[in-house]
Amino acid sequence: MSSHRDVDHALAYPEPPASPLWHRHGPRPRPITPRQQQHNCELLLRAQYSPRPRTPRTATTRTEAR
Repeated sequence: MSSHRDVDHALAYPEPPASPLWHRHGPRPRPITPRQQQHNCELLLRAQYSPRPRTPRTATTRTEAR
């Protein structure tokens, strides 16, 4: 049978206070229309399957890459 005296209080750290970033206060986001949802989905699919644009490499970035 255990009692409260068995607890090692050196290991019982107090829990830190919650971050204010965990709580959202303010206006709720506006719901988007089905048309906006479809448009966002098309943009996402196009971005996922289109090749990434190649950035031109200058002479300094070529030497840094080595």
